[in-house]
Amino acid sequence: MTGSGPDGRGRDPTRRTRRSKLPNENRLQALGELINTRSTDAPGDGTADLGPGLGEAAAEPASIPASNHKRGAGSIPVANQDGLAALADEMQREGKTKGGRHRLSPRSRRRRRARRGIVIGLAVLLVVVGGGLGYVYYVTHDLNRIDVRGLSGTLTTGQEAGTENILMVGSTSRCALAHQNLAYGLCSQGVNGVNSDVIMILHADPQHHRLALLSVPRDLFIPNARSTGANKVDAGLFQGLTQLVSAVEEDFGIPIQHAVSLNFDQFANIVDALGGINMSFPMSAFDASSGLNVQAATCVHLDGTQALQVVRARHLQYKSSTTISEYAQYWPQENLSDLARIRRDHEFLRVLGAAVAKQGLGNPLSDLNLINSVKSDLTFDQSWSVDDMANLVLDFHSVSVNSVPQLTLPVAVVTDPDGAGGGLVYRGGSYGDVEFPQQAQDQSAIDQVLGIGSNTDSMTGSPLPAPPSVAVSVLNGSGTYNQATDTGSALTALGFHVVGVGDTNPTGDVAETVVYYGSHSPSVEAAAETVARSMTGAVIMAYGPGQVANGAQVTVVTGSQFAVTSPPVPTTPTTGSVSGSSTSTPPSTTPTTSPAAAAIAAPSAPTSNLQPWDPRSCPAGATPTAPVPNPS
Repeated sequence: MTGSGPDGRGRDPTRRTRRSKLPNENRLQALGELINTRSTDAPGDGTADLGPGLGEAAAEPASIPASNHKRGAGSIPVANQDGLAALADEMQREGKTKGGRHRLSPRSRRRRRARRGIVIGLAVLLVVVGGGLGYVYYVTHDLNRIDVRGLSGTLTTGQEAGTENILMVGSTSRCALAHQNLAYGLCSQGVNGVNSDVIMILHADPQHHRLALLSVPRDLFIPNARSTGANKVDAGLFQGLTQLVSAVEEDFGIPIQHAVSLNFDQFANIVDALGGINMSFPMSAFDASSGLNVQAATCVHLDGTQALQVVRARHLQYKSSTTISEYAQYWPQENLSDLARIRRDHEFLRVLGAAVAKQGLGNPLSDLNLINSVKSDLTFDQSWSVDDMANLVLDFHSVSVNSVPQLTLPVAVVTDPDGAGGGLVYRGGSYGDVEFPQQAQDQSAIDQVLGIGSNTDSMTGSPLPAPPSVAVSVLNGSGTYNQATDTGSALTALGFHVVGVGDTNPTGDVAETVVYYGSHSPSVEAAAETVARSMTGAVIMAYGPGQVANGAQVTVVTGSQFAVTSPPVPTTPTTGSVSGSSTSTPPSTTPTTSPAAAAIAAPSAPTSNLQPWDPRSCPAGATPTAPVPNPS
């Protein structure tokens, strides 16, 4: 069996179930009705009964530029008032389709004549998620939208009921920039690739008031990066957000409910809208590729373009106390460029969160200027309703970014796959420097972010099937002697129903082990996840009907470095134990590696500390200064 992944990506309709009622639906419908109520000159206290904290927030005074929208007497000028009024119409339409017009409480009816401008202020949905997670801002009504297919519906049952995962992507597209910038590379000069510079997944769990963030290294090599087959995960964006959503769901088993993207200009605009940010540079830093060039200083004020240089730096050079040369191009360069940049990006999010908090986001009336300055700088999937955004804001507006776990998917750098220091060769094509997945570290990080246990299907939140119910076949994909037979025997020992073993053509000198499944049916995907969770090493699951053999639900195509977990060994019950109970030794693993396994480095950790040269938060009370470039 040969061939790359399938061109098409079907979707199982059972994944698209929607929750029947939104958590804050009544408050939103009441808000819509209040906004559309004609204002009068009648006196009022300017508050509305929309739930704890909302009326009080609206009563805060603010100075806001006037809008061209016509207002009733006594109202407060509000920016983007036309859009907010349209939002009210949309809320009311959504409310009517979900069971009729919301009835206001007697207290609310007495306050229907509250001044319109103050009530509109309550409708502002733009906040940084969790008080400052960096990229995702929410605005009212007039969002940039894009058609993203294959999104999962919000789960209504199982361990993940009510949770949502938001795919956040930073695009490298130069041709999409409104203004070409030589610092980024010019589209007219052939810098026209489209990749995802940053891939993050924000997990939101309203029931437990919990947020978590997972970063996916851009050089991670996965089977379904593109519809044509394997590639680095960042290459999927070339085919659009739909393909990147498919890759994350099919290869990592993470359901994606919503997606948002931005490019270089949009990122810089958001930082500029906040008035810039401050960062400390404990050592002088330089990156010729990103443009970063800052001498060491206690606290430096960065504008949007300079902040972008920090988050894009992946070839960073630094001047330590032992560095002799004054010229940056001769300084030592850090290793693990992809992972090092993610480490700095997580720190940048904390810094940006502090900048947002300093701006005072949380009082909507005082934030309208900021809202209008950034609302055009993000692109959202078309299915993300105003209600859903409002609920997210209402549920998490008080969460501090410093309390949000920020994990990175563990990977193993492929150091020397062809024995001569070159990049990965896969089916005859060269892919440069890549990283391989690492099971079970990857699954552990995903479980931690999603808040699930090891026996839970990450796509549905339901229990995983028992091994005897899973029909699996094994194909030797590395050429290592007897590898398929040994792997099949190890899986049989775990209780799996092995229906066949065989051989397939190797993809290259070094390869991942892929657990293929042939249907988007939740039960088949869960069967593949059960098999993948029973293995360790450079292992990943993938949707691939053309790769499934012998009538099995799942086919394991073996690679260079992996092992099957051995079953626990029962031991004699200990003295004093409960009658009938026994203990068992921890499971070991049955190694099935090939000689090429030496090309795969040790896995990275899901979290890492800042290195001495990394930019970071400024010390408390430090006065920011302008950045000073290094000699070059």
